[in-house]
Amino acid sequence: MLEKLKNYLRVTWDDENEDLDQILKRGKDYLNEIAGVELDFEKDSLAIQLLLDFGRYVYNNSFELFEANFESQLLRLSLREGLKEHAENE
Repeated sequence: MLEKLKNYLRVTWDDENEDLDQILKRGKDYLNEIAGVELDFEKDSLAIQLLLDFGRYVYNNSFELFEANFESQLLRLSLREGLKEHAENE
């Protein structure tokens, strides 16, 4: 996932790998909390895109704008996972 984020941000150097890894960890924790489940960040295209955009916003010191700008996608993620869980429990 680190290489995907670096490509997305157009970062070609390795000096920031540790910081980017921390951003990815924070993003995964944040998105898992929103979804209420552990997301698959290797296969789930919505989760991957939201994680990359989370990384873009945090990397550019604009995290406070992320939730407002991605409100509909975050809501869709939360609802999708809630519906899956509800269907599994029936």
